[in-house]
Amino acid sequence: MTDNSIIRLSDITDPRLRVYTDLSEIQLKTLYEPEAGVFIAESAKVIERALAAGYEAVSLLADEAMLTDEYAHIFRECPVIYTVPFASLCRLSGVNFTGGMLCCMRRKPLPEAKDLCANARRTAVLERVMNPTNIGAIIRSAAAMNIDTVLLTKDCCDPLYRRAIRVSMGTVFQIPWTFIDSALDVKNLGFSTASMALTDKTIDISDVTLKHEERLAIILGSEGDGLRPETITGSDYVVKIPMRETVDSLNVAAASAVAFWEIKEH
Repeated sequence: MTDNSIIRLSDITDPRLRVYTDLSEIQLKTLYEPEAGVFIAESAKVIERALAAGYEAVSLLADEAMLTDEYAHIFRECPVIYTVPFASLCRLSGVNFTGGMLCCMRRKPLPEAKDLCANARRTAVLERVMNPTNIGAIIRSAAAMNIDTVLLTKDCCDPLYRRAIRVSMGTVFQIPWTFIDSALDVKNLGFSTASMALTDKTIDISDVTLKHEERLAIILGSEGDGLRPETITGSDYVVKIPMRETVDSLNVAAASAVAFWEIKEH
């Protein structure tokens, strides 16, 4: 970092900070079309994980007090560093969600699912999961429970949306993921499929049959509508998490953590 790369501003209303303050997620994603767009990463830990995964920094927005040697390894990767007073930075979200710094980073082209899953034994497939908080939490659980890859249908929320990244604590940069057309496309990649749903053929997620599958994909659906009927009927297994009779389901993010623990290779 050189002093020439630091631009000190008095307020976040400066137009040079528009990428952080004014652009929607869709606008960020399409900023450089036809090339991949950008996304915003929050906090030093998350930015570190993104840089380690090979994402390129465009600029950094930080509290002036963060300009210390502790974060020099991050600053060296940022061609432009904007600083504003901490109180002004917090106005972006109303509370201190930023961790003192934000980084605008370039997206990378997404891999093909067949390449991503070539050596995978356990994968998570998300269908119509549109809530960014749930996406981030599911990816964090997948990374923690040794799930090899995450595949999302194209009607899911983008894992590089700001809230999804934040909730994942940057694990979205650690676990391989990409989009697919249909949840059952995973069968063409050599996986047996287990849909999380309640039917008359549902088995417990702890069933040993699932653990013996060489390659298994666990399919999770949206909070409201769940999985598509054709996804359920086309799956090799339909599975449930046993629970008290007075509770019929868990939040999809909570259910994913339980399911990933059960199907992972211990």
